[in-house]
Amino acid sequence: MFSSFTKRKLSDNQIANMFVNALFEATDNGFSAVAEMINEDAVFETSPNLKSGDEGHFNLVVIAANLSVLESAFESDQAERIENLVFVKLGQIYSIDAVDARTKVKEYQSLISRVNHPSKNVVYAMSKGVFHTYKLAQFQREAYFKSIGNPNPLFLKRLDEVMEMFLWDWDAFFKKYKFAG
Repeated sequence: MFSSFTKRKLSDNQIANMFVNALFEATDNGFSAVAEMINEDAVFETSPNLKSGDEGHFNLVVIAANLSVLESAFESDQAERIENLVFVKLGQIYSIDAVDARTKVKEYQSLISRVNHPSKNVVYAMSKGVFHTYKLAQFQREAYFKSIGNPNPLFLKRLDEVMEMFLWDWDAFFKKYKFAG
């Protein structure tokens, strides 16, 4: 009953900071486990041999997917303000300007949207984005999936289970925080 009185109020800038920092922490800490899962999966004839230092695509797939969900979590004007702040922060991290950061993320959003079409499931989009950005089709054991360039559905299901951990939980966030307005 009194939870709205005890929630910490955050500005758009604080939300953008938390969003970027949490996603980078998750991807930095989680990529090695994802790479290990991919490298050891039985659907691959030879290991894709992903290793530490290969997380660049992974970070951008996760960021792009999570940003695509931002508008559904906020009013459109606030989502736009937060998104703009996120691009400024990403620009600082990648040592580029905010416009270039936006362009790079939009490229990844376009890719994951295209490879995930017609599905709108964000977790599937992340999994397929990882599959395609790391060009994993060439490592697949089954000639059929290798030839069509799509992931084996069993592998995709296993990857979906892992990628779900990288989707921002807005419901949990809203239970703890509210906007300073």
